[in-house]
Amino acid sequence: MSVQIKAPTMGESIAEATVAKWLVNEGDFVAADQLVAELETDKVNLEVSAPSAGKLVKIATPKGAAVKVGDLMGEIDETQKGTRNEVARNEDKALVPAKSADERVAKSGPAVQKIVAESGKDVSGLAGSGKDGRLTKGDVLGVAGAAPAMPAAKVEAPRAPKPVARPAGGEERVPMTRIRKTIATRLKQAQNTAAMLTTYNEIDLGRVGEMRKLYKDAFEKKNGVKLGYMGFFTKAVVEALKAFPAINAEIDGEEIIYKHHYDIGVAVSSERGLVVPVVRNADQLSLAEIEASIADFGARARKGGLLPDELVGATFSVTNGGVFGSMLSMPILNYPQVGILGMHAIKDRPMVVDGQVVVRPVMYVALTYDHRIVDGREAVGFLVRVKECLEDPARMVVGI
Repeated sequence: MSVQIKAPTMGESIAEATVAKWLVNEGDFVAADQLVAELETDKVNLEVSAPSAGKLVKIATPKGAAVKVGDLMGEIDETQKGTRNEVARNEDKALVPAKSADERVAKSGPAVQKIVAESGKDVSGLAGSGKDGRLTKGDVLGVAGAAPAMPAAKVEAPRAPKPVARPAGGEERVPMTRIRKTIATRLKQAQNTAAMLTTYNEIDLGRVGEMRKLYKDAFEKKNGVKLGYMGFFTKAVVEALKAFPAINAEIDGEEIIYKHHYDIGVAVSSERGLVVPVVRNADQLSLAEIEASIADFGARARKGGLLPDELVGATFSVTNGGVFGSMLSMPILNYPQVGILGMHAIKDRPMVVDGQVVVRPVMYVALTYDHRIVDGREAVGFLVRVKECLEDPARMVVGI
């Protein structure tokens, strides 16, 4: 009996996906619920599992093909059962491409590591021919585009050294991923539509740092998550949005939609591109719940486990370039939102406090806003409110 592999549900806002890769080949024996393919949408990557055990007799949608929910992707013959070793071998093979390139290279020999480091090529999709799927020198030389080194001719001393394999130069042309195309489209839409302006301020994070140092161990022991800066910033942003509701709004034609809920998008960088999962109802969450949500989003973004519906509906966004060492930048709006806060690296700087020059941990922050509905007074006031909440975190506790 033939069982169909169909494209899964992709989320309310996603109609189509691209087949990013097949993890097995036609003729392979697969187990029930084994991962067999990966789909790429404009937001996240989705995994496709085998609905039944058997032999994969047909791949209907090759790599690069577009599919919609319910489309036929392949067929499994349930009547043909592979041996336990055959199924296990195919399960192992399916896992090889899912490993990160760094992890695969690290488990290979020094020759492989040297060639990959010099060539800079992506080997994440390459099936290794070595033991346990490890990459061999021959595997990587094929990716790097270099010919295998030829043995030196036999001559009298001094003996000629063996030629060193070098990466080939030139260019490489690859299609944009769906995520990258979506990012490009939305950022360009923001530039073409919104009247973007950015204002800046600086925040002394000394007191927040003291609180983290004092309570971090007890906080992590109780809640199972680390006490970071993002939770404090999210709380401060919510307080500022309440004070300046125009920054939590959006334009729809000739109308302004003021939103009385606070769903904060937190930008997360992954190998596939930038994604912005949403912390829903952030105003109703504790500091621990916010930190847990952000930590979970970050982990699943790196593994490719975010759900499409987790990436839509934010009313305001926060992006932290400081994790990469950025000192100052101008973030671009995540349209149709009208505000985004840019965080940056924390550095010790001289500041005047009570008439004395002291060294304090300072972060520069930037607010990019849509000047069509947000005035300069509101934008500056918003940043001042964020600054007040973070320089005196007790204000958020007592509500002043």
